[in-house]
Amino acid sequence: MAGPLEGVRVIELTTMITGSLCGQMLGDIGADCIKIEKIEGGDMFRSWRGGTYSAQFGAYNRNKRSVTLDVRSEEGREILLKLVETADVLLENFRPGVMDRLNLSIETLRERNPKLIYCSITGFGEDGPYEKRPAYDAVAQSLSGIASLFLDPENPKVTGPTIGDNMTGFNACYGILAALYERERGGPTRSLSVNMLESSIAFIPDPYANLTQQNIQPGPTARARASQSHAMTCSDGKLLAVHLSSPEKFWQGVTAAFHVEHMRDDPRYAGRMERIEHYFDMTAELKKAAATKPRDYWMPRLEENDVPYAPINTLPEVFDDAQVKHLDTFYEVEHPTEGKQTFARRPVYIDGSRDDQPMVPPPTLSEHTDEVLAEIGFDAEAVKDLRERGVL
Repeated sequence: MAGPLEGVRVIELTTMITGSLCGQMLGDIGADCIKIEKIEGGDMFRSWRGGTYSAQFGAYNRNKRSVTLDVRSEEGREILLKLVETADVLLENFRPGVMDRLNLSIETLRERNPKLIYCSITGFGEDGPYEKRPAYDAVAQSLSGIASLFLDPENPKVTGPTIGDNMTGFNACYGILAALYERERGGPTRSLSVNMLESSIAFIPDPYANLTQQNIQPGPTARARASQSHAMTCSDGKLLAVHLSSPEKFWQGVTAAFHVEHMRDDPRYAGRMERIEHYFDMTAELKKAAATKPRDYWMPRLEENDVPYAPINTLPEVFDDAQVKHLDTFYEVEHPTEGKQTFARRPVYIDGSRDDQPMVPPPTLSEHTDEVLAEIGFDAEAVKDLRERGVL
């Protein structure tokens, strides 16, 4: 079964996360994604913990073909332009100005392929006072305000997964899909620009709306208070979360499940707004109750009372979760030289299925150089010569 993007070719000039994730997402729905890498070392994520095939690289580069190419050389640049002639999309995440310095401006690329969709990913936008700064996830989270919603100002620690990086990749992907759709309907060929700062800001619309429309001051507990979310430790040391949101029935259910029906008569908890105001008193009482029994005691009671709950799984526990197993979320694939890899399937079902998702393991450095160059007319002798002269 062919994916929706079968026949779409993406040339990826990216490293690390933002552009690599975007390319992987396009590959997951059928695009032919060709990743152009430096001859020495390739994508910087390859050597994250040594070698050239790190887990970090693998996380963002399945369903791609790897080509090594010195795009700074005239011959390498010409090979790239030949590939551009065959492509639908070019994706890059260099700092502003790098493509121009490589003599690969959008005008140059469009001379070779007028229908090429171009997507540029930057840290802060194409210009402005921060234009030349390096950008990574912690920078984007901090500048956008996301970090302030996680950090304890008395003891600040950067924790958790990448957010700004990943959201930028998602936004670039949906922009490219929109541009492809418009082009296929006879519309213009688009140039897209996506940056980490605004992608991170766009990820948290509700704190900004609360601040600007209702003067609700944001902070690490603002969302938990409003959504009535609680985390607690049970008597066996295992963690549990409940999310009561706004329906009154969830408040009634959680008090029944934890044997704290007396809390319903406390004026501090008389209504949702009172429970938001007295959130810390409320969560302290729920935590005290949870600590009296093991987690396996509480979960059936929460289920019986229709309370939104979940065990707070560690990553190893996720693999054994009943619903995750039912969904067949994870799959294994064997690389011919690098061994077994485990990945999560794409979260998008098409006609109730994910059978069309390619399951090609991340490529080794330069794994597909000969194959891809053959597709644009280079025979084995020509490829060998280019490699010996350091172009490939």
